[in-house]
Amino acid sequence: MIAGLVLAAGSGSRLGQPKAPLMVNGERLVDRAVRVLREGGCDEIFVVLGAWQGEVDDCQIVINPNWETGMGSSLKAGLETILNNNRVTGVLVTLVDLVGVTPACVRAVIDEPGELVIATYDGQRGHPLKLDKSHLPAILAEIKGDLGARAYLRGRKDIVEIELSHLGDNRDIDTAEDLAARQQDPAAEN
Repeated sequence: MIAGLVLAAGSGSRLGQPKAPLMVNGERLVDRAVRVLREGGCDEIFVVLGAWQGEVDDCQIVINPNWETGMGSSLKAGLETILNNNRVTGVLVTLVDLVGVTPACVRAVIDEPGELVIATYDGQRGHPLKLDKSHLPAILAEIKGDLGARAYLRGRKDIVEIELSHLGDNRDIDTAEDLAARQQDPAAEN
């Protein structure tokens, strides 16, 4: 079973507010991320919250008490929870503010053979990222600060990259301008 993991614990410091509860095209970012993972084929969804905490339907909430230390701590909190779930064989990781990641992007990464699969957009690595459960202990051992899985993935020859720019994009929402642009973007409605 492939689980989905949404990292949504940050304070949105550049934006001035947490991103998870923001509305884009009538849907909270956190709800959209859960929906996209579910529609893309993830069997169980985990959402890591921290700066903002609230109700989110159709998922398991993981609270990161150390969210202020950076995204790495959120990835660690989520992966530790998933590692203890006997039903999960792999995990698909994404960020809450990537409204250009579509269900088709999720499905493509899930379906791509390989234990470590990274979506690319115009040749640049992005999300979602598929991790076979066998890699989680080593990834958890490498997480420090805000680096997440980058240290573990750097230089590995067994990573499969899959180009998805024809299915979506990897632009995040960091500023009020980004948010306003995404409100007008039909791609964000998928």
